[in-house]
Amino acid sequence: MGKAEKMSLATTQAHRESLQRQTQADWVNREYIELITGSIKRIADFLNSFDMSCRSRLSVLNEKLTSLERKVDYLEARVATGGDPGN
Repeated sequence: MGKAEKMSLATTQAHRESLQRQTQADWVNREYIELITGSIKRIADFLNSFDMSCRSRLSVLNEKLTSLERKVDYLEARVATGGDPGN
């Protein structure tokens, strides 16, 4: 094997090793991106669930508050008329 062939073989081997390192690094990056993407999706799912829960609870509280306001209005009207519901 001549000097040129040895150089070519060494260059080919170095190129192959470089490609293997790049491929391994690419897989590591892809796995990291997949992990981050999954984490972001879980956070978004939690926030959406939390939002729905809060909206539901606030709706229930709003209904209770509205009912209490109506009762207060009714009681204020009764007090203003001297307690007689006919007036």
